[in-house]
Amino acid sequence: MHICRRFILPLLLIFFSLSLFAQQPGQPAQKKDTPARQLSLPMQKTKDTVVKIKNEPKREFRGAWVATVENIDWPSAPGLPIDQQKKELTTLFDFLQDAGMNAIMFQIRPAADAFYAKSREPWSKWLTGVQGQAPNPAYDPLEFAIAEAHKRGMELHAWFNPYRASTDNKYSTLSPTHISNIKPEWFFIYGGMKLFDPGIPEVRDYIVKVFLDVVDNYDIDGVHLDDYFYPYRIEGQTINDAQTFKTYGTGFDDINDWRRHNVDTLIEVLSDSIHKHKPRMKFGISPFGVWANKSNNPEGSDTHGLPSYYELYADSRKWIKEGWLDYINPQIYFAIGDRSVSFDKLLDWWSDNTYDRHLYIGMAAYRIGEHKKGSKFKDPAAMPNAIKYLRDNPRVQGSVYFSAKSLENDPLGFTDSLKNNYYKFAALPPPMLWLDSIPPNPPLNFTATVRPQKAVQLQWNAPLPAKDKEPVYGYVIYRFDDTAKVDIENPKNILDIKYDSGTSYTDDSVEKGKSYLYVITALDRLKNESDVSPTIGAAVK
Repeated sequence: MHICRRFILPLLLIFFSLSLFAQQPGQPAQKKDTPARQLSLPMQKTKDTVVKIKNEPKREFRGAWVATVENIDWPSAPGLPIDQQKKELTTLFDFLQDAGMNAIMFQIRPAADAFYAKSREPWSKWLTGVQGQAPNPAYDPLEFAIAEAHKRGMELHAWFNPYRASTDNKYSTLSPTHISNIKPEWFFIYGGMKLFDPGIPEVRDYIVKVFLDVVDNYDIDGVHLDDYFYPYRIEGQTINDAQTFKTYGTGFDDINDWRRHNVDTLIEVLSDSIHKHKPRMKFGISPFGVWANKSNNPEGSDTHGLPSYYELYADSRKWIKEGWLDYINPQIYFAIGDRSVSFDKLLDWWSDNTYDRHLYIGMAAYRIGEHKKGSKFKDPAAMPNAIKYLRDNPRVQGSVYFSAKSLENDPLGFTDSLKNNYYKFAALPPPMLWLDSIPPNPPLNFTATVRPQKAVQLQWNAPLPAKDKEPVYGYVIYRFDDTAKVDIENPKNILDIKYDSGTSYTDDSVEKGKSYLYVITALDRLKNESDVSPTIGAAVK
């Protein structure tokens, strides 16, 4: 759940308690090699045997959520001067790039508000201090974030909360132009918050238009939803949608099935609309980790956690099974061996239920080093072991960490481990062949010139048009010692990944007296990679 950390852990305790009387679904066949996969430690040279240590993956999604609600990650406070806002964001992006991330989940619509200019909804209070008040001087935070992420070789996925319209009961602070003031009949109040009623068709139409404003007007790489659909259960409270069910629930005997249908319908329409407007746009959702528990549903996981299928009316497995999503990013905010929800068991279940779409694991960076009694996140090896485990499963394509700020203080040395070990070398996001399977052609006329300042200037021409006529989006530059094998599958040989169409690069990290080999490849928007250019040598004297 992506909410302010000061109350997430108490909520989780409530959820786990609730799950005791609403136990749910099961797990796929367990892997017989689980203990070895759990450790997944690199094997070293012994007296009698040499076992090759596995390279870091060249293709891996490495993301971080940048939460703006409650100013969790950015900006540090509402109403900061624009220059300070920009400085904080570039500093944060520099940090994430240095930590090895190649994707940002950037929250742009926390509560029917906006962190972007081309919106039908009011500016967010967490940006300017007052909802509806524009930044002064004017700028577009989303455009700025996209440009800065791409400069650093990181994708930017626009993160929306679809149904939340407020985070508290201070309704007088909502802008007169806020949709809950214009269309109050579209909302119910639950837990003191205003929430869109998902059963109203006009609500779905409106939400889709909000999303398409961003898809049409911004150079984002993906559309991303979090885990908030129908609200998390609060004891003693009832969702006030009985009249909506009476009006729109024809054909449904059970209000719970109708609620799931309402969410399903939004996801399907969003998928169709997003891909119709931009066929190569990635669309993904980060649901609560447990779809259902095996104890109540034979198709569920071997867990005892809050079942989102029953509690949130979120049939997340159906969304990926139907092909509506390009990736699913379940929040598996638990450790290996957790008694209620074990990370390894839940990951195995999701890996058996991804239906040939991408699976990125939501990782609980905020829990590293927590002081809660019995927490396995006190162990510095907890998160590294989770990375080893997921990397050992070929149906997992990466991780996303909640949240960015949680990594800044290097909890238990984990961020240093990312920089120096797990994410030491750059990685490309995995391709999505169902969206685009045609790679670019290789760059032309590749040359290398040694400069007097101990630098090598690389230049090339853009490749010939690809079969699908898609323009080149970027390039990957590889460098090798002059005696090394030219191997572009090993990420240690990646010198840089460029998300721009420029046709030159300066390598200023060379050493005097050494010779190098270079090759270059072209990328399209979905990160399909061309064949390599001819190999070019350069001797630095």
